[in-house]
Amino acid sequence: QAELGVNEHHQNEVVSYMRFARFKRGMCLKTVDSCFQDLKDSRLVEETFTVDEVIDMLDGLQSVVHSEVESELINTTYTNVLLLRQLFSQAEKWYLKLQTDVSDLENRELLDQVAEFEKSDYTSSNKKSTADPVKPKLAPLNEGGSELLNKTVALLQEENEKLKTRLKTIETQATAALDEKSKLEKSLRDLQMIQGDQKNYANQDITELENKVAALKSQFEKTLNDTTANQKFLEEDLVTTKHNLLKVQDQLSTAEKELEKKFQQTAAYRNMKEILTKKNEQIKDLRRRLSK
Repeated sequence: QAELGVNEHHQNEVVSYMRFARFKRGMCLKTVDSCFQDLKDSRLVEETFTVDEVIDMLDGLQSVVHSEVESELINTTYTNVLLLRQLFSQAEKWYLKLQTDVSDLENRELLDQVAEFEKSDYTSSNKKSTADPVKPKLAPLNEGGSELLNKTVALLQEENEKLKTRLKTIETQATAALDEKSKLEKSLRDLQMIQGDQKNYANQDITELENKVAALKSQFEKTLNDTTANQKFLEEDLVTTKHNLLKVQDQLSTAEKELEKKFQQTAAYRNMKEILTKKNEQIKDLRRRLSK
């Protein structure tokens, strides 16, 4: 059987829609055939007709067939819009944005592939007996679980943003601490230069200056130690924050995968089955009426 390049579930959905479209197409052709048959039964009752009479009959037939075909084409367009609406609505529930490529709708190679797929499906379905086993129906989506997953994703995203903001704050603090350290080191170098230049001063002045330098040096070392400890703490906090950020990103990725897995489940097939059942009942009723 020809494949369409999608998974088994989606391929089954395509088969259901193609059977629905095949049924609608058959109904349209029957309507067109009935238009011609009605003309034969109602107008072709004489053996000879004038040109004007033939033109009048053909014009009437053209008007009826044109109206029927136009109505069916419009209905097909609206049906396709409803089908796209179902798909888009399901995608929006999972925060997905689907895109379509209209140019592919006229790709002859792809159209031939779809035609071959429909032909093979029609052939295989004709070979099946009337007592086909019922296909397993998909379980309905668990709305509660879906909502919980959505809330979890939202919380993880919020926590992710908070961690990013905190990381930026810590990086700013670490940069400020490094700048402060550089300023203190420059001050120490300046003081050491001043100390070297003032060696020729009096011993009292030198002693006083040395005491000031020692005090400043002690204060600088204390500040430098505090800054180093603060920098080490900030670096450790930065590493911890990055680890937490990676952990949250991993949880977010897991939640997104879970959402992707949940998205594979849908109740569209059940709705389409119910529509086909109703249409089959209508066909049986039409056949009984035609037999009468």
